[in-house]
Amino acid sequence: MSDEKAGKGAAASSQGAVAIVCGSGGFPTSVAAEATARGQSILLVGLKGIAGPEIEAFPHEWVHLGEMGGLFKLLETRNIKRIAFVGALKRPDLSDLRLDWGAVKRLPDIARAFKGGDDHILKGILRLFEAEGLEVVGVDALAPALLVDGGLLVGTAPDAQALGDIQFGFSVLTAMAPFDTGQAAVIANNRVIAIEAAEGTDAMLERVAALRASGRWKVKGRAGVLVKIPKKGQDLRVDLPAIGPTTLQGCVKAGLVGVGVAAGRVLVLDREQTLVFARQNNLFIQGIAQESSDS
Repeated sequence: MSDEKAGKGAAASSQGAVAIVCGSGGFPTSVAAEATARGQSILLVGLKGIAGPEIEAFPHEWVHLGEMGGLFKLLETRNIKRIAFVGALKRPDLSDLRLDWGAVKRLPDIARAFKGGDDHILKGILRLFEAEGLEVVGVDALAPALLVDGGLLVGTAPDAQALGDIQFGFSVLTAMAPFDTGQAAVIANNRVIAIEAAEGTDAMLERVAALRASGRWKVKGRAGVLVKIPKKGQDLRVDLPAIGPTTLQGCVKAGLVGVGVAAGRVLVLDREQTLVFARQNNLFIQGIAQESSDS
């Protein structure tokens, strides 16, 4: 960890406890473990029916997704002024939410937030919490060690073609960012094989594997890279791109040679498991600086 990251963490931990609102998957506990190891006081707030029981290994509370008023009251009672959002959360059906009075009062603002793409939703939700005087904290502040730094993280360094494909993918995803599409693409020999949309990265990789199997993408041997970067204008406090073991399993099925990501702006979930899998399957993970004009 760099001195800059360590200093950032020390400053964060001195500002009081952080509530981590937990979606699904193992990401919340990974962040919790890293934040705790760095001396940060945390409270995990599990969304019932979404977060897993593993969050109970840490200080925790449970709330329903529609209990916005209850959440604000909980934070006020605990004197918590800072909040983070970690884990997967599917777009909910507003008609199925069990709204408490705090959510009902804010329903017009909630409804406006949900009229648009994922990035629009996230920014709308952030405004709701900031309006309550809460500071939204990013995972990069709580657990910077989970980020991919610049350079080769694991595997054999990518050759010139793979590096060119990564940069090409950066350009493609940056150009598409105004349309609020996904954060990932598969590129091979300067050709776009697939772009992530609403289905997510894992499903996109399944699509690439199917293209190979059907002969729609004809290539001999392993070829192509997965590229993942934040979208232009994306609020990284709540929507940092991530890769993990499942991502790499998809890369193997799709016959790719490695993964290229924006350095310092993409997270690695289950880091040790991910690195072991990459070595076993001869995949590289490369961090490359993303131009500030693209961020």
